[in-house]
Amino acid sequence: MKGETPRMIYLDANATEPLRPEAREAMLAAADLTGNPSSVHRAGRMARAVFENARDQVAKTLGVAPLNCIFTSGGTEANVLAMHGLGQGRRFLVGQTEHDAVRKGVPAGAPLTWLPVDSSGQVRLDVLEAELAQDGSPAFVCLMLANNETGVLHPMTDIVSLCQNYKAHLHVDAVQAAGRMALCVEEMGMDSLALSGHKMGGPKGAGALLLRGPAPARLEPLFEGGGQEQGRRGGTPPLPALAGLVAALQASLAQPMQPLARLRDRLEQGAIAAGAVVNGGTAPRLANTTNLALPGRRAQGQLMRLDLEGLCVSAGSACSSGKVAASHVLDSMGLGELAGQAIRVSLPWSVTEDDITLFIRAYGAMAQSAVPTIAI
Repeated sequence: MKGETPRMIYLDANATEPLRPEAREAMLAAADLTGNPSSVHRAGRMARAVFENARDQVAKTLGVAPLNCIFTSGGTEANVLAMHGLGQGRRFLVGQTEHDAVRKGVPAGAPLTWLPVDSSGQVRLDVLEAELAQDGSPAFVCLMLANNETGVLHPMTDIVSLCQNYKAHLHVDAVQAAGRMALCVEEMGMDSLALSGHKMGGPKGAGALLLRGPAPARLEPLFEGGGQEQGRRGGTPPLPALAGLVAALQASLAQPMQPLARLRDRLEQGAIAAGAVVNGGTAPRLANTTNLALPGRRAQGQLMRLDLEGLCVSAGSACSSGKVAASHVLDSMGLGELAGQAIRVSLPWSVTEDDITLFIRAYGAMAQSAVPTIAI
């Protein structure tokens, strides 16, 4: 009908996943508990039981000792806590395509070297090894498991081997990977790992830092508080959010990724037929993520056109207050002008075949349109 608002189709899961029903139920149940988990009376003990069960479940699922699961407010705090709490006296080696939570979280004054990536978006292992072999203080390496803009996976097995050979601490931002692929910190050999609940279909405001090795691992807190988390992270725990995080993690890992990969591939085929280029398409990637560049069309204009059709996508990270600029991730991959002409489509757990059909139709119409893209 003329003038009717189109149905909203949400394809921006890497910014935040829709809340899973399992997470909502767990949050509501935890919200009914009145006690503070640190209180010794009955109400406090009831809350404490839910809190420690959440810790045990996350630790077991990700393969660390329970006391080496430190709950945080999200992925950013988990990343910064690791860098500041474990990186004292170390020189930092940070991937060029890391999220700004890591890029801007390096402690002030710490020696910093940027690690380049190849055209597919994977870290240059030869450069990593050369930097690790340099004399000086031990290294603190920051390389994300899955890129938030392209979904590209770094070769983590090789990275772990290099870091262990040179006695470097490897911190992994797994915010996009957790819940979308099986992870075991101890078996994979990462030293620390960050995750965030709302990227898995849980609530916003809950995350965790996971540490490998004997527990409780020592870590300097970002601020002094009431002694919670073994003195490593103060503050009353947000029980409903943490209960939702656990439920979302378990539900996400129970959902097979093959159907999402099939839908992602179908979407890419339609976009390529309309003239798009898939950035990072030759590398191993998350099943739900694609980064599409449309030559000659600025990303801002693409977002506006698709939004008018009810399609929610993004031009990269959702942490820039609505600002759309050339992606540092795509710049680092050497894509030149295409870095400002790309959008990210990330499929949520709830995506349908009809959603993909409507996206392909709208994307094709946009690509064929002679209306110029608005330049910012």
